[in-house]
Amino acid sequence: MNFTSLLVLTPAKVNLILRVLERRPDGFHAIWSLMHTVGLNDELTLTVQPAAASRISLHCNQADLAVDQSNLVYRAAELVLAQVDRTIDLSISLTKRIPMGAGLGGGSSDAAATILGLNRLLELKWSVEQMAEVGQQLGSDVPFFFVAPAACVTGRGEHVRPVQVTGNRWIVLVSPGFPVPTKWAYQQLAATRAGVRPLSAAVQSLDQRSELDWSEVVPLVENDFEAPVFAHHPVLAQIKSQLLSLGAEVALLSGSGATMFGIFRDQSAAQQTADVFGRNSGMKAYAVPAAGAPSTTIV
Repeated sequence: MNFTSLLVLTPAKVNLILRVLERRPDGFHAIWSLMHTVGLNDELTLTVQPAAASRISLHCNQADLAVDQSNLVYRAAELVLAQVDRTIDLSISLTKRIPMGAGLGGGSSDAAATILGLNRLLELKWSVEQMAEVGQQLGSDVPFFFVAPAACVTGRGEHVRPVQVTGNRWIVLVSPGFPVPTKWAYQQLAATRAGVRPLSAAVQSLDQRSELDWSEVVPLVENDFEAPVFAHHPVLAQIKSQLLSLGAEVALLSGSGATMFGIFRDQSAAQQTADVFGRNSGMKAYAVPAAGAPSTTIV
């Protein structure tokens, strides 16, 4: 093995449907989610070369993101190298564009990209299932990115069934400038709801489908975190209303927040809407296509 580099584009995701179900015996909640990647990417460059002793170094363009073992990318690399019977000097450069703590799965996508990239660079020939098994140790959203762009995700996130969503849509992502911690959101949800609402018949029927059209998805979008998160952050409800008034077919909180997103039929309306929010101090807005699986390129 000689000095080799690989560039991986790592997409963000939105939850088109996110239902939080009963608490499992392991303490985690079961979920039912329809996830879809969007065209907002981080970039990961992995460089490997032979070495006398294995070493991982991680560099990031955002100074406030830790680059030690608390970082999911670093931990993903550790998990892979622990299963490789050779010593490797691994250098990772991470360019962050996906907002952090935003419900867009940026950290999980970066972790999946690390596993995917090392699988290719080191010629491990791991299957999607093997990569997902490693990813599951890092976070509930990680396995999804190995089967992106769209999937029904159940259990803790470990059961991922690919779904094809036909047609085209543009997504406007609005990041309000503050994060919503996932643990806090789950606590608020548990404290404010009387019980678990069962899955609707329409959502249950999606379990039997391998292909959906956007026109079928749009009427079904929902997120159990909206009510408790909106109660503490009313600006998010205002963003939702504004997205709808600017022409979104539907608008929703992604994940546990704080990003709001709107679904648009055409690019120009999406871009105009993103421009409106972009003029708001402290907010970031992106108009991106709905699509995109992690992609790797030797550099």
